[in-house]
Amino acid sequence: MNKLLKTMVMGVAGLAMTATAALAGEYPDRPIGVAVSYGAGGATDFQARIVTMVAGNEDILGQPIYIVNKPGAGGRVGWNWFATEADADGYTLSAYNIPHFVAQSIKGGVQYSADSFEPIANWGADPAVVVVGKDSKFSTIQDLVDYARDNPGKATLSGAGLFVGHHIAALQIEKATEAKFAYIPTKGGGAAAMKAVIAGDVVAGINNLSDAFRAREAGNVKILAVADLERNAEFLPDVPTLLEAGYDVDDSSVNFRGLMVKKGTPQEVIDTLAAKVPEMFAHARVAKRMKAGGSPMKIMTRAEVQAMWAEREKFLAELLKGL
Repeated sequence: MNKLLKTMVMGVAGLAMTATAALAGEYPDRPIGVAVSYGAGGATDFQARIVTMVAGNEDILGQPIYIVNKPGAGGRVGWNWFATEADADGYTLSAYNIPHFVAQSIKGGVQYSADSFEPIANWGADPAVVVVGKDSKFSTIQDLVDYARDNPGKATLSGAGLFVGHHIAALQIEKATEAKFAYIPTKGGGAAAMKAVIAGDVVAGINNLSDAFRAREAGNVKILAVADLERNAEFLPDVPTLLEAGYDVDDSSVNFRGLMVKKGTPQEVIDTLAAKVPEMFAHARVAKRMKAGGSPMKIMTRAEVQAMWAEREKFLAELLKGL
């Protein structure tokens, strides 16, 4: 009897293990959605559509990825929704933007923090740049700074929202130059902020290198400076950094982008995504399209992103105290 019972227990355990393995092996068995907390046409949306374009390949995830835009309040609307309403099942992912959601959680008024999410992998690092319209009287960053010093508060700067990379760059520029700018967060993210510059609704703007690169290629803007530690040799070799111009503005506003899942997602799902998503980002078709769109890539694994999130959170807590 004991031997029979033991045999039955072992059999049931074996079936459970087989079922678990089968379920793990089946993921994903349907298309996966990625929530983008910014509007269509902006850098995050534009890049998310490119880096996920080969998800359906059999050697990647074997299922397509589709984008769902949830814009508003500089990303707050989308990340609040993801943290509080999305399912933690691996079929709803979100694009993340660092420093955006980390800085927003530090400043408060949101329902998320870095502990609300699990990073999967990073696809890019997009520096902030200072842009003006093509017909602007300003040709250098010094021209713009001089105007701001002579006309306190009249040098309006558009950006994608509050406590996103654009806003952090604007605050750093104001502190470094001792000039008074007026930062104006726009509804609709980076695309709307760029439109404000092109239309002449603002004196200048802080935007992503990738958005600015495409706008300059179209003949719509001039790029005055990059908020990074060195020039971008691949896309903007002719544009100086703010550091070169003599202003103490570092790389704190560089926009890291990648994919994350909600805390509580099954570990086997996280492991599958962590193994396959970097391969998806590194695909030759993705790299070609990203380069054509002026989008700098920086592929990082889950472990590397975890370390980056922790470092950025600690750094931003100190930086924001001084700004």
